[in-house]
Amino acid sequence: MRIGNLEFGIWNALSSSRFQVRGRTLHIAVAVVAVGCIAALAIWLRRPSPSPPAPLPVRGAPPAATPPAVAFTDITQTAGIAFAHQNGADGQKLLPETMGGGVVFFDYNNDGRPDLLFVDSRPWPWSPHAGSPARSRLVLYRNDGGGRFTDVTAAAGLVADIYGMGAAAADYDNDGWVDLFVTAVGSNHLFKNRGGRFVDVTAAARVGGRPDQWSTCAVWFDYDRDGDLDLFVCNYVRWSKAIDLEQDFRLTGIGRAYGPPRTFEGAFPYLYRNDGDGRFTDVSAAAGVQVKNPATGVPMAKSLGVAAIDLDHDGWPDLVVANDTVQNFVFHNQHDGRFTEIGARSGVAFDAYGNSRSAMGIDAADIRNDGSLAIAIGNFANEMTALYVSQQDPLQFADEAIVAGIGPKSRSALTFGVVFFDYDLDGRLDLLTANGHIEEEIQKVQASQQYQQPPHLFWNAGTAARSTFVPAAAEQAADLFRPMVARGVAVADIDGDGDLDLVLTAVSGPPRLIRNDQRSGHHWIRLALTGTRANRDAIGSTVEVEAGGETLRRTIMPVRGYLSQSELPVTIGLGDRTSVDAVRIRWPDGSVQSVRVALDTTTRIIQPN
Repeated sequence: MRIGNLEFGIWNALSSSRFQVRGRTLHIAVAVVAVGCIAALAIWLRRPSPSPPAPLPVRGAPPAATPPAVAFTDITQTAGIAFAHQNGADGQKLLPETMGGGVVFFDYNNDGRPDLLFVDSRPWPWSPHAGSPARSRLVLYRNDGGGRFTDVTAAAGLVADIYGMGAAAADYDNDGWVDLFVTAVGSNHLFKNRGGRFVDVTAAARVGGRPDQWSTCAVWFDYDRDGDLDLFVCNYVRWSKAIDLEQDFRLTGIGRAYGPPRTFEGAFPYLYRNDGDGRFTDVSAAAGVQVKNPATGVPMAKSLGVAAIDLDHDGWPDLVVANDTVQNFVFHNQHDGRFTEIGARSGVAFDAYGNSRSAMGIDAADIRNDGSLAIAIGNFANEMTALYVSQQDPLQFADEAIVAGIGPKSRSALTFGVVFFDYDLDGRLDLLTANGHIEEEIQKVQASQQYQQPPHLFWNAGTAARSTFVPAAAEQAADLFRPMVARGVAVADIDGDGDLDLVLTAVSGPPRLIRNDQRSGHHWIRLALTGTRANRDAIGSTVEVEAGGETLRRTIMPVRGYLSQSELPVTIGLGDRTSVDAVRIRWPDGSVQSVRVALDTTTRIIQPN
C-alpha cells in the first residue's frame, strides 16, 4: 500500500512547494542524453501516455449490453449481525491499524448452511483501553436459516485475544468437521473442530509461527497430492511499534501518517506440510518459497493475498502471491515438493510497464468460459486493478484490465478485496471489489480521493459488449454501493435460494451483509463435493459443465480475495439454459468422474473409492 503516483493535475498544483507523502517527496528528474537522441526524445515526451498492451475500445462509445437491474439489500441488522471491527488506533498511526479484518463463510456445524466468522483486532497493549476485560477477537455467527444469524462464539469455544487479520477454514484432518486457522500480528492460531466446538491445537500442530511476525493471508491446499491439506501462510513486513515510529511518515498539512511498506523489510512466508498425524512441518526453505531481495539479501515478500490454482493444468496446484510495493510471485509446482518462482517470466510480477504495484487481494477464475485463466489483483489508488489473463502458453499472462473494461473505473479506487462470482446466474463470472482508503483525511491532500469509497461491481457481458466487463450502475444496487472503508469480501448462498449473497468487512466499523435479490429467472446448479482419496473438502477440484455449446469451469478454492474465504459449495449459473449436456469433476488426485445433476438445487457428490 502506498500513496503515490499522483495525477499530473495534482502535481502541477503543488509543484511550487515540496509535497511530502508518507515519507517520500516527488521530484522532477531531468535526463541528459546524447545530441543524436534529442529528436527522438522530444517525440516520445509529446506522447500523452504509453501505449497500452492491447488495443483500447472506442472511447465514449456506449456498451452494446446493459447490466441487469439486480437488487441488493443490506440485511446486516435484521439478520442479527452486531459485530463491529476494532483496529486499536490511538493516534500513533501504526500500519496494522489500516489492514484488517477478514471474514469467512463456512459450515462449522454441518447443518448445510454457511455460517459467518469475523476476525477482529484489539487495543494495543500500551493503550489505556487495553485494561478492559479481555475477550475473543473471533466472532462466530450460526446461520439459523431464513436470513437470521446467532452469535455462538462462546458456545463454540472460540477464544483468542489476538490482533487478528484473517482466517482460512478447512478439514485438515479429514474427520468431517471444518477446522479454522487464524492469522494475526504475532502468533497465529489453529482451532480443531470437534463436533461443532473448537479447541486450540496450535502448539501441538506446530503452526503458530514466530511471535514477532505479522501474518496476513493463508490458504489450505494439497501441494504434494497426498490426500491431506497443507497450509501456506503469507507474512507482510518486519514490523514493530518501534520500527514504525522510527520511520516518522508525514502528510503535509496533516502530520503523522500511515507509512508505506516500501521502507519496511519484507518477510518470508510459511509453508507447512501436513504430516497426517495432527502435526505439520515447516518446509518453507526446502520448498523454495523464500525469495530474497538480490540487492540486500533480506526477505523480498510483502504479501497480502494468495491464490492456489493449477496454472498449467498439470494436476498440481501452484501459488500466485500478491505483494505490496514489490513484485508479485508465481510459485510453479515442480511435483517433487519444491516450487520455482516464475513471476517475472510469466508476466504477473509487474504491471505492463515493468513497475511493481501495491497489491492486496487476489482471485482467479475462467471468466470467458474458454479455458483461459484470469487473475484479478486489487491495487492502491491511482493503480488500476490488475487483470492478468493467460495466453496461448498457460504460464504466460498479459494484463488486460483496460481492454476488459475494469481499468479506467478501478483506477481511482483503493482496492483490497476482489472476488469473482456470478451475481445474476447467467453463466459468466462477474467481479466485485471492496474499496476504501487508509488515511481518514486523504481528501485534504488528494481531492480525488475519499476515505470511504463505494464497492465496484463489474458485470460480465461476455461477447455482448465491446469489453468483457461493464460497470453496474449505482441505482441498480444502492445498498451495495454505499461508500465504506471496505477490506474483506466473501460470497455464499445464505438463504438457500440459489443466488450468491455477500459480506464486506470494514476497518474500525461494522460489516455489511448484503442479500442478493435478483429475479432473473435464470437456472443454476450447485455442487457440494466430498473427497475420499482426495482431501475431504475436495479443495483443488475442478467442475466442468457442458451446456449450450459452452464449457463452464469452476475450481473448488474457497480462499479468495483479501484475508477472507467464501463458501465451499460451488454455484454455477446457467442463464436461460434448461438442461446441461455433461458434468465432470476432476478431483485433486487426477481422477475424473462424470455425474448427473438436477437444476435449481444442490447436488451432493462423493468421490468413488
